[in-house]
Amino acid sequence: MNNSVKSLLAVLFGLIAGALLMALTGHNPVEGYKYLIQGGLKNPERIGNTLATATPLILTGLSVAFAFRTGLFNIGAAGQMLFGGFCATAVGLSLDLPRALLLLVMVLAGFIGGALWAVVPGFLKAKYNVHEVVSTIMMNWTAYWTVYYVIPAYFKGTSLETESRQLPPDAMLHQQWLSDMFQGSYVNLGFFIAVIAVLIVAFLINKTTLGYELKAVGFNRHASEYAGIAVKRSIVLSMFISGGLAGLAGVAQYAGNASSMQIGVLPSQGFDGIAVALLGINAPLGVLVSALFFGILYSGRGFMNAMTEIPPEIADSIIAIIIYFAATSILIERLYRKLKLRRAANKKQGE
Repeated sequence: MNNSVKSLLAVLFGLIAGALLMALTGHNPVEGYKYLIQGGLKNPERIGNTLATATPLILTGLSVAFAFRTGLFNIGAAGQMLFGGFCATAVGLSLDLPRALLLLVMVLAGFIGGALWAVVPGFLKAKYNVHEVVSTIMMNWTAYWTVYYVIPAYFKGTSLETESRQLPPDAMLHQQWLSDMFQGSYVNLGFFIAVIAVLIVAFLINKTTLGYELKAVGFNRHASEYAGIAVKRSIVLSMFISGGLAGLAGVAQYAGNASSMQIGVLPSQGFDGIAVALLGINAPLGVLVSALFFGILYSGRGFMNAMTEIPPEIADSIIAIIIYFAATSILIERLYRKLKLRRAANKKQGE
C-alpha cells in the first residue's frame, strides 16, 4: 500500500467518523457535508477565502515536512512563523520604500527571521545533540514573549495596546485585481509565494545534490558522516530552511490575511502544519493538496454551522480524527496486509 492510499484512507475514515458524530448529535450528515463543502467552494469569493486560509498552512506544512524528510522534528513552526511575521511587520512599519521593493524586503525579513529562530535548535542539535523537539518548543515560547514585549513597546497600535499599528497599504500583500477576480475575497499574493515555495522545495529535495545530502543525513547520520557528508552543517542548514518556510507563513498571515499583529497569541497554523505534513506524506505537492483540503474544512465550518446549526467543533473533530489516522497509518498498512494474506489463503484453500 503506497503512502497516497494511506492518506486517502485517513481522510475517508475521518469523514466517516464525522458523519457518525453528526448522526449521534441528531443532524443530517449529508446535509452537513454539503454545506461544509459549499462554505469553502460555493462561489469565487469563498474559493478565494479558502485559498487564503490554506496559504499559511501550506508554508508551515512545508516547513515541518522538509524537516521530517531530513530526519528532524521541527515542532517550532508556530514560533518561527510568529517571529518571521514580526520581522516582516517591523520592516513594513519602519521603512518607506517603493511598494515592490518594500514587499520583497518584508518577504526576505520574514524568511530570515524564521530561519534564524530555527537555527538555534539546529545548532544545539548539531553541536550538543539536544533533541530538537524540546528546543523548538522552548523557542516557541521565547518568540511568544518576545513579541508580547516588543509590540507594545515599539509598534503599539493607536487604539489597542494588544496589537501593532496597522500596516500601510503598500506593505500589504493584497492586490486589487486578485481580490476582484475572486469577488472581494481576502486572497492575496501570499498564496503565490506558497506555491513557489512548494516548487522550489520539491526541486531542492528531489533534484539537487544538497537535497540528496540532507535526506541522506535524515536516513542515517553516521553512514552519511562516513561517506563524507558534513552532517552538522546539514542539520543546521535543514533547520534554517525549515524555519525560513515557517517565517514566510508569518508574512502571509500578518501581511496578507491580517493587517496587524496581536500579542498573546501563538499562531495555530504552526501546529496545524504538523497535521498537514503528516497527511501530505511529507511530500511538497502532497502538502499543497493537504493544506487546501484543510482550508476547505476551516472555511466551510462556519457556513455549515450557520445553515444547519451543526457545531463547528464537528469539523475540528473530523480534522483531529484524520490526523489520528494519518499518524497511525502503519496500523492501517498492517491491517491491509493481514486482509491481503487472509484473502490469499482463502483463495488457495478454494483451489
